Amino acid sequence: MSKKKVVVSLGHESLGYTTLEQWDAVKVTAKALADLVEADYQLTITHSNGPQVSMIHKAMTELRRVYIDYTPAPMCVCSAMSQGYVGYDIQNALRAELLDRGISKPVSTILTQVTVDPYDEAFYEPTKLIGRYMSKEDAETEIKKGNYVQETPGKGFRRVVAAPKPIDIVEIDAIRALVNADQVVIACGGGGIPVIEQKHALKGASAVIEKDAIAGKLATELKTEELIILTNVDYVYRSFGTPEQTPIKAMTAEEAKVAMTAGEFEAGTMLPKIEAAISYLEKVPTGKVLITSMKCVKDAIKDKAGTVITA
Repeated sequence: MSKKKVVVSLGHESLGYTTLEQWDAVKVTAKALADLVEADYQLTITHSNGPQVSMIHKAMTELRRVYIDYTPAPMCVCSAMSQGYVGYDIQNALRAELLDRGISKPVSTILTQVTVDPYDEAFYEPTKLIGRYMSKEDAETEIKKGNYVQETPGKGFRRVVAAPKPIDIVEIDAIRALVNADQVVIACGGGGIPVIEQKHALKGASAVIEKDAIAGKLATELKTEELIILTNVDYVYRSFGTPEQTPIKAMTAEEAKVAMTAGEFEAGTMLPKIEAAISYLEKVPTGKVLITSMKCVKDAIKDKAGTVITA
């Protein structure tokens, strides 16, 4: 068995924004992940899917417009599609990179569902923009269906969906079994497919889950020694984007809470990562969170780069 179990969360820059970009991006991402495998990390990988699920939703909506008898795909199905094709590209690129290095290790993608609370406040205040820009008439049609839309001046209207908190990872036992068998596992892609429990059935929810939130949840459930969040900056910064910007090389969860309360971390970018780190460390106090960029991760695991957060 590998020495250290870790959940690695991949951001948009690890995957690109189009199908062609993704093919190229995952080859670079695979090298960084293979470096971790060579450093004796047991990987469970989760990833973003914002551009991918939006692209799929747009394609399915346009297909419905062209072929009137075609049934448009709901958000949960779009999420499942994105998990499948992103996972497919990552697992094949990583498998090839490992074999090139003489490492024979299975890499598997698990289609993962995550339960959410139907009464989560996020359903009443949706924030995640998806899909194409619509005309006012199309937007009114969406509103009549019970969906939310938001106008971008000069561009049009877009669908807005909720981002509820994750409750349970439905396939966690299967994920844990593969991890314990020393396999590389790709799971909970795009935050997981949000579902609502109805007796013994699971019904897809019109929502998306923050991939950082599910990364923290996954690391907690697997009791990993570490959570690595890869993003587009080398460190977490104080006063980010200002002349006073300074990197934070280490902080405790309590210090992170204080900085969070002070508004140091931008909503929608760094804030969800800090929240995930705190949530994980509260439940796994012996753990460690590393936030850095993909290009720095090889140095970061040697304490030469990145931000480390501990309990």
